[in-house]
Amino acid sequence: MNDRVRIDTQDGIADVRLDRPEKLNALDNAMFLALVEAGESLAKDRSLRAVVLSGEGRGFSAGLDVSNFAGGGGGFDPFARDDSSPANAVQRSAWVWTQLPVPVIAAVHGVCFGGGLQLALAADIRFATPDARLSVMEIKWGLVPDVTLSQTLPRLVRADVAKELTFTGRTVSGVEAAELGLVTHLSDAPHEAAHELAREIADKSPNAVRAAKQLFDALPDLSVAQGLRLEEGLQRGLLGKPNQVEAVKANLEKRAPSFSDPD
Repeated sequence: MNDRVRIDTQDGIADVRLDRPEKLNALDNAMFLALVEAGESLAKDRSLRAVVLSGEGRGFSAGLDVSNFAGGGGGFDPFARDDSSPANAVQRSAWVWTQLPVPVIAAVHGVCFGGGLQLALAADIRFATPDARLSVMEIKWGLVPDVTLSQTLPRLVRADVAKELTFTGRTVSGVEAAELGLVTHLSDAPHEAAHELAREIADKSPNAVRAAKQLFDALPDLSVAQGLRLEEGLQRGLLGKPNQVEAVKANLEKRAPSFSDPD
């Protein structure tokens, strides 16, 4: 992994930080590659319980580093694909976080523009400061959003809201973002708030948390019958298993549970 992304893991919670503060964590080819590598490495960690995703310095991310790509991107092909993912090279930098089996919580402060916003929208839950600035900014450059926003924004806001934000590229505050549904919670200390929630999640059965994320992520693409069958199948896979039994015992015995890592 290159120096664009830093990961610190403690007690099953991975603190993932975009680490290019001198450029407001702008996305260049090295950052795209580092984000993919970080997500893929965490996906293999069975002890992982939750991820907190944030940006170092004065903002979450200023979006695309235009100067990097003005010179051709140094041989980096943003549209390159392989059979391991439905996403291309750039899209995978955000898509990889949607594919993590554990909850991803984004902590947003300062600017969160363009590809940076699309990265934040790939998280399951978002905290933002009231004065954060968020924008679907690609229209400024005569482009459409292309870092998975088509798969995330329409699931969070009404179609007319998604279109208006994309057509205009206007900047919204954290307060308006919360009103629109772009962020989940407002906090003056989003990183700390995200970690507090991550710790709460980490105390729950990891099998149940992973199954719940799988269920909610799949539902928009399923019929009612398919959704109900998936719900049943996931429940059958949990009932009577060690971590489910431990959850029941811990509650009855009024003690903290001791869960094992998922298989």
